[in-house]
Amino acid sequence: MDLNTTASIAPLLGWAVHGGILARRLACARRDPLTGLHTRAGWTDRAEHVIRRHPNAAVLLVDLNHFKNLNDTHGHPAGDAALVAIADRLRAWCGHNGTAGRLGGDEFVAVIRDLAAVDLDALTAALHRPLTYGGASLPLAASVGVCPVADLAVPVLTDALSAADAAMYAAKGRSRRGAHTTR
Repeated sequence: MDLNTTASIAPLLGWAVHGGILARRLACARRDPLTGLHTRAGWTDRAEHVIRRHPNAAVLLVDLNHFKNLNDTHGHPAGDAALVAIADRLRAWCGHNGTAGRLGGDEFVAVIRDLAAVDLDALTAALHRPLTYGGASLPLAASVGVCPVADLAVPVLTDALSAADAAMYAAKGRSRRGAHTTR
């Protein structure tokens, strides 16, 4: 290969490598490094698509109960293990019917295509199953708020998240008395 050809190909190769690096960084930015779930940005794109295309869709907001106490009592590695366990359980529950994400801290979110096709009690049971960590059984609990998109006057993700948030806080208030999900 002559010097002119090499000189013209080198910048193209540099841009190709640079583009690959940027694509990888963008993909990483859309995934939570601890749980592997979508971040808010990655999840939002998918959720808006589901809401537009599926009239029976629902948005769920999940918040761990007593997470600070778990972290303070058993340490941050145990807290991280709890977050990973909750993420895995939410991802498995969504299956091919939806997409889960982590908003940050101990808040998770999901969008499902068809609320009638899922069992909310199964999700609650999964989220309340203890976690075995370091030879101990750590209690896990979560409050879940659900917003069926069909209940909204206009099916917009921000409104669905607000309604799911209100339902989740209502569930948190009742969780001490045994109710963990609400609609």
